[in-house]
Amino acid sequence: MKEIQIGNKLIGNDHPPFIIAEMSGNHNQSLDRALDIVEAAAKAGAHAFKIQTYTPDTMTLNIQHGDFMIEKSNELWEGKSLFDLYKEAYTPWEWHQPIFDRCKELGMIPFSTPFDETSLEFLETLDVACYKIASFENNDIPLLRKVAAKGKPMIISTGMASLGEIEDLVKTIRDAGCDDFILLKCTSSYPASPENSNLKTIPYLRDIFHCQVGLSDHTLGVGVAVASVALGSTVIEKHFTLDRGEGGVDSAFSLEPEEFASLVKETDSAWKSLGGISIGPTKEEEKSLQFRRSIYVSKDIKAGEVLTKENIRVIRPGYGLEPKYYDLFLGKQINRDLKVGTPLSWDQLL
Repeated sequence: MKEIQIGNKLIGNDHPPFIIAEMSGNHNQSLDRALDIVEAAAKAGAHAFKIQTYTPDTMTLNIQHGDFMIEKSNELWEGKSLFDLYKEAYTPWEWHQPIFDRCKELGMIPFSTPFDETSLEFLETLDVACYKIASFENNDIPLLRKVAAKGKPMIISTGMASLGEIEDLVKTIRDAGCDDFILLKCTSSYPASPENSNLKTIPYLRDIFHCQVGLSDHTLGVGVAVASVALGSTVIEKHFTLDRGEGGVDSAFSLEPEEFASLVKETDSAWKSLGGISIGPTKEEEKSLQFRRSIYVSKDIKAGEVLTKENIRVIRPGYGLEPKYYDLFLGKQINRDLKVGTPLSWDQLL
C-alpha cells in the first residue's frame, strides 16, 4: 500500500500509527486554554494537532426553530440551535496562526478541517500540511473537489457514508488530482459505542479503495483505537481536552492528557506487536528453549537394563531428546550405566 507523507511523517503499515489530537471546541472560547491544550497534546505524544475552520455563518443559518434545532435525542447538545452550537464551538480565525506556531515549536504537525471555500482559502495562506474532511461534509462533492485541487494530502472521515457515497468521494478527489488520501472509519455518534465501531470495515475499505485507512474514534477510552491497529489502521484521530470536568462541546468523548499518552503508547505497542509472519523460536526465545520438555533418566540404570516408564520420564529442562521419541525408547536396552538426571541420547542405546 502506498505510503503518504504529511509534514515530516511517513504514514503506512511500516510506520507507527499517526496519532492526531483533535481540539474541536474544547478551547471554551479561550486562546490561552487552546494553547494549553496544544502543549498538553504535545507532551502526551501526539504527532499532529487538528482544529476546525469555520464560522457559524459558513456552517448554517441563524434560525432558532424547526430543522435548525438539535433534536432531544441528542443528549450532548439537546435544545441548542445549530447556529448557537457552532458559535460556541468555532475557533476564531485569528487564533489559527498562534496555535499553528505553537504546534510547530513543539514538534507537532498542525492542520485543520475546512468547511467551505472561504475557510479553505484562508488555510491556504497558513500553508497547512494536509486537509481533513469531516464526516458530515463527506458528501459535499463541490467542497471535496476544491480541497483535492490544492494538491495536498487529504484525510477523510467516512461516518454515515454508504459504499456508493465513498466511491463518489474517492472518484471526485482522484479526478481532481489527489491520490494521497486516507479514509478514516468513523462512527458519527457522540460518544460512539464499541459495539457500533465495526472495525472490520478498516481492511475492507483498504482493499476496495487501495489506500491508507485509519480510525476517527469517538468512543470512550483507548481500547477501540488499539484494536484498530491490529486491523491495519495507520492513522488514529481522537478528541482531546485538558479536563472533561471543565466542560466543552466535545469534552464528554474527549481524552484527557494521561489517557491520550496511554493511547500513543498502547497503539505503538500494538503496531510493534504485529511484526511479520514468524513460526519457530525468535532470537529472544532461544534462551527459553532450555525450559522445554525432553527425556531424562529418572532412576539410576545399569548397562543392559531395559528402559521403562519407571526409569525414564518426559520432564523439564530441554537438553535431552525430544518427547516425540519417548515411546520409541521404551523397551530398548542401554549400553552404559546412567545416573538419574542424565539426558537421554541416541548413542546410549545398545
